[in-house]
Amino acid sequence: MLQKVGVFEPASKDELLGRIENLRQLMENAGIDYALIIQNVDCFYFSGTMQKGMLVIPLDQDPMIFVEKGAERAAMETPLELTPIKNDKEIKKILSDKHILKGMAGLEFDVIPVSVFERLKRVVGFDRCKDVSELIKETRIIKSSFELAQVRKSGEMLSRVFEKAHNVVQEGKTELEIEAALVAEGRRIGHQGFLRMRGLNQEMMVSTVQAGYTGTISTMVDGAITGTGVTPAMPQGSSLKKVERGVPVTIDYGGAYNGYITDETRSFVVGELQDVFRRPYETARSIIEDVMTYGRAGINCTEIFYRAYEIVKKEGLEEYFLGHGDGKVVFIGHGLGLEINELPVITARHSRILQEGMVFAFEPKFVLPPYGAIGIEVDFIVRADCLERVTVNSIDIVTL
Repeated sequence: MLQKVGVFEPASKDELLGRIENLRQLMENAGIDYALIIQNVDCFYFSGTMQKGMLVIPLDQDPMIFVEKGAERAAMETPLELTPIKNDKEIKKILSDKHILKGMAGLEFDVIPVSVFERLKRVVGFDRCKDVSELIKETRIIKSSFELAQVRKSGEMLSRVFEKAHNVVQEGKTELEIEAALVAEGRRIGHQGFLRMRGLNQEMMVSTVQAGYTGTISTMVDGAITGTGVTPAMPQGSSLKKVERGVPVTIDYGGAYNGYITDETRSFVVGELQDVFRRPYETARSIIEDVMTYGRAGINCTEIFYRAYEIVKKEGLEEYFLGHGDGKVVFIGHGLGLEINELPVITARHSRILQEGMVFAFEPKFVLPPYGAIGIEVDFIVRADCLERVTVNSIDIVTL
């Protein structure tokens, strides 16, 4: 195996086997005898490669990576043993010979289309199956020291991009011009080029820039500030709207280093910020400062949400918090990792105790039609006695 793949450090064999063992423990408790994993990100998480094929994880035998296309590259990317195949029809005989096709199969029901499921059932030949996707999400929720190192490097990417924004945001520039410069900066320092989001019809831009009313228009994306984009064919993201004096420009940027995603938002303004945005911005900042004082392992995610909401209520800004009208979202935070919508989710109704090693984005934002939107988003690593910031740059609004 190559020691380096490009400029990135691959996960070690012990790292991958540890992840597999964690999943096996959950599978055993759930009555699943073997998992058939085909989704790219899940395959990468457990094997270190996402070349075309299938990862099979039995409870009591070594994992098997079947590679139909890209076997030579897969061998450079993973320290685990590979089984090259010409097509997926070969998998059934190999698994049958190893007596694996007995008992309960686990499949990723949340991402596998029905047609693919039916083909797997026919070609692989399992009799019984249940969903393994929630177990995979639970396995991935606690990041290892290796993963946290990747997250921090992704955070360094974010910090550099936001520093670049100081010189890019100018009156009269379009949202797209600003985005183009910042995406280019990320690519220059190793950004993978896009973000991954789990689920049907889930798509996410690397960066979204809003400069006024475009931040108030809701769309299908599950986010408070989503932008209008330039076409109904991609109804999100930056547009041709130009930066105006006194109107905040929100820049939501997703870093991506070695697969690991970070996601933060900063606000910029040319000239003096209009009064309508001042109190919402200060409220968002107060919420960030509050969570940094008490957030740590052992705190319930619902408590985080309610504390933030109480601050909003005191300021009388509930109508504009986390969106407006049908554009409101129910979460103030979401987990991060290889996908941008991992666990934990920080809402009023999802009870979950924070544990050391979790990583999440925390984003108090306000949408104020017809004027615009403003907010802050900060990423945190959960520690035993605190929340560790992923980035180092200021969360202050930048006046230009």
